[in-house]
Amino acid sequence: DPARPREPRQTVLVTGGAGYVGCVVVPKLLEAGHVVVVYDRMLFGRAGLPAHPALRVVEADIRDTARFARAVDGAHSVIHLACISNDPSFELDPALGRSINFECFEPLVAACRSAGVRRFIYASTSSVYGLSDAPEVTEEHPLAPLTDYSRYKALCESILLGFRSPDFTTVVLRPATVCGDSPRMRFDLTVNILTNHAVTHRLITVFGGSQRRPNIHIDDLAELYGQLLEFPDDLVAGEVFNAGYQNRTVADLAQMVRRVVEREMPETAPIRIETRPTDDLRSYHVASQKIAQRLGFVPRRTIEDAIRDLCRAFKAGRFPDSLTDDRYMNVKTVKRLSSSLRMEPARS
Repeated sequence: DPARPREPRQTVLVTGGAGYVGCVVVPKLLEAGHVVVVYDRMLFGRAGLPAHPALRVVEADIRDTARFARAVDGAHSVIHLACISNDPSFELDPALGRSINFECFEPLVAACRSAGVRRFIYASTSSVYGLSDAPEVTEEHPLAPLTDYSRYKALCESILLGFRSPDFTTVVLRPATVCGDSPRMRFDLTVNILTNHAVTHRLITVFGGSQRRPNIHIDDLAELYGQLLEFPDDLVAGEVFNAGYQNRTVADLAQMVRRVVEREMPETAPIRIETRPTDDLRSYHVASQKIAQRLGFVPRRTIEDAIRDLCRAFKAGRFPDSLTDDRYMNVKTVKRLSSSLRMEPARS
C-alpha cells in the first residue's frame, strides 16, 4: 500500500504472543522482518510459536512490572494482547481477572513509555458496546459494557489514551469476534464452536439465534496488528478503531457452518441444527467504516473462509479430543490453573 510507507525493521514486544491471536500475529511480524519479543505466562504452552532467530520468548506474568520493564527495554512498539480472555473465564475469579486485565495495566503502560516505546497498540473488544439496537455501532457509540471483562477493557482504553504524547503513540483496536484456525486453537468462540460441533457431532446447538455478532477472520486481524505498526503517527495517534467484517445473527452463522461443513466434509451424516433459549443477550452491529476510510483496511477473508480453514485442519487430524480437551477452552484452563494464577507473581 503506497499510502503506508514501510517502517524500518523494529523490535516489537507482544504480550500474550503465545495465545490464539498472538500465535498468528507473531509469524507475520517475523515475516515482515521485525525482531519480536513474546511476553507470555504460557498458560497454554509455547508450542504454537515458531522457532526463529529473530524471536525471543519471555515466560513471565504481566503483573511482574519489574520483569516486564526489563523485557520491554529496547522495544520500539508494543502490541498488548494478554488478558484473561472472554466473560466465562473472567467470571470464574473476578479478582484474578481484575488483577491481570486492569490493575497491572497502568504500570505496564508507564513502563513502556519510560523505556522509550514509541507506539502502544491495545487489543480491546467490540463487546464494550454491550447491547445496542443502533443499525451501525460506530466508535462514537456510547460504551455500555455488560460484563466486568468488557468494563475493564473500556477502562483500560481510557487509561491508555491518557498516556498519549508526541513521542508515545497510543492506538486502541476493538476487534469483532475472531474466527478461524490458529496454532493455539480456541473452540470457545462462536464460529469455531459451531464448526467444532458440526464436524464432531453433526449437530449444531444454537442458543437464542437472533443476536447479531460481528466477526473477523484471524488472519485479517493478525495482519492488521502488523499494519498498525507502520502507519504515520498522525493517522493513528489517540485513535480508536473498530475492526469487524461480517455482522451476522447466530442463527445465520449456524446455517453458514452447516453449508460449508457439509460441502467440505460430506462423508458422514447431514448436520442438524437445534435452537435453545439463552440469557446471553449481547447483540450489536459493528461498523468498520472508519478504519477503511482512514487506514484503507478492508478484511479480505470471510467467515466461510474461516470455516473452510477449520475443516482442513480437522481433516488433517490437528484437533484431537476437540470437544473435551481443556487446552481448547480458556475457561477450563483458567479454572484448572486459577489457584497458581491467584498467587502474587514473584517480583524479579
